[in-house]
Amino acid sequence: MTGRDTSQWLGAAAVGVGAFWAGRTLVRLSRRFDLSGRLVLITGGSRGFGLLLAKAFADAGARVAACARDAGELERARQHLAADGHDLWTGTCDVTKPDEVRELIGRLRAEQGQVEVLINNAGTIAVGPAAHMTLADYETAMATNFWAALHATAEVVDGMRRRGRGRIVNVSSIGGKVAVPHLLPYSASKFAVTGWSEGLRAELRPAGVYVTTVVPGLIRTGSPPNATFKGRHRQEYAWFTTGDSLPLTSMDAARAARRVVAACVNGEAEVILSWQAKLVAKLVAKLNGLMPGSVAELSALASRLLPAEGGVGSDGRTGWESQSSTASSPLTALSDRATATNNQLQA
Repeated sequence: MTGRDTSQWLGAAAVGVGAFWAGRTLVRLSRRFDLSGRLVLITGGSRGFGLLLAKAFADAGARVAACARDAGELERARQHLAADGHDLWTGTCDVTKPDEVRELIGRLRAEQGQVEVLINNAGTIAVGPAAHMTLADYETAMATNFWAALHATAEVVDGMRRRGRGRIVNVSSIGGKVAVPHLLPYSASKFAVTGWSEGLRAELRPAGVYVTTVVPGLIRTGSPPNATFKGRHRQEYAWFTTGDSLPLTSMDAARAARRVVAACVNGEAEVILSWQAKLVAKLVAKLNGLMPGSVAELSALASRLLPAEGGVGSDGRTGWESQSSTASSPLTALSDRATATNNQLQA
């Protein structure tokens, strides 16, 4: 190949690369969704990550509505956003009950208009050995983490399809990609959310409705005190809340909420929150490809480091009831601060 041929080849390659990136940019711009004045409904929006999402979407110019079961929490959330100059429409609702979801969204539609962005954020988590998890624990996890998202989506998706636009954001978990010991009901339900959300995106994309699957790792929402712990509940709470607090293992929740807003605006298929979660996802994919079964063996080793069976057995305790000197220390300071900041008050 002569010098002239090489120059022509490099020039053609540069043009091709430039055309590819220009086309990619145009596609991304074409699917951007201006949130100004759009009505966003956030389930589980009264505290924790839901409350931070409400603030982040309001900061982006959206009109925000939040639902939760506790009216007092919702009122505190409304006041929280009012302090930042934002309005928050609130409605009490148990999202595990289809009739209540239907009634809530009907009232929201009558008072505020069509829901154009749905954030399926409501969730629950129980921590402890599989031997102490009951059928009811699995039913509760599926009802709150999976079925509730399905109920809410069913009430808004037809309108989105008719209008040819809309956004649905489903908050899953890294536990919905990698099975985590001592979190089996939670992981099972989040695996269901991940699979459903990915399939839903494929089916709704031609109608102009973009579905985003959010995959958080540990993020500092301050939620551990409101989780349920079984077996040796104080030891379970100690490892869980420490991991949830340390900067090395967890992500700032406000930054995570802003990243979700960006993913929604851009119509991204998936967003993994925290570099730790991204690393885990990549390592698991590579290890499973190279050595099938290796991840299961590593999980088994990790499980041996977690608390043994015993304690209160299958009788759950809240994080508030599982405090100890180990769980309340400088190691958990960031999580403790988030608990106070994000409306995670003791019931």
